[in-house]
Amino acid sequence: MIENVSHITFVVKDLNKTTQLFKDLLGANEVYYSGEKTHSLSKERFFIIGGQWIAVMENKDIVNKTYHHVAFKIKEADIDTYLNKIKKLNLDMKPPRPRIKGEGYSIYFYDYDNNLFELHTGTLDERLSFYRAVDSES
Repeated sequence: MIENVSHITFVVKDLNKTTQLFKDLLGANEVYYSGEKTHSLSKERFFIIGGQWIAVMENKDIVNKTYHHVAFKIKEADIDTYLNKIKKLNLDMKPPRPRIKGEGYSIYFYDYDNNLFELHTGTLDERLSFYRAVDSES
């Protein structure tokens, strides 16, 4: 069963410009900035807007099939159930991205119109904790 929306990710051409927009227009609270590091697929910033975790990633080459996605929070015990449902619907799955151990498990799939969805077991607090631990080791 879906618990809630885990996070929403936007892929943008200019991370700094979007950061300013989110802060000025939406009152976003920035809680993480990767700098030049790429724990995920590219440079990223995390915000809290209206209590919702919003991730923004930078990519100059935005194309039709992108990493733009909505992530729904699921329980780890439900992973196989969702994998079976996705396979039965014959949806195109995207391989998971490389992860830092402990930041949660994700299932990525495209709907019939190439919109990307993620079913994710982790939380923002868990991810930030693991990112900080890795950053302190370097």
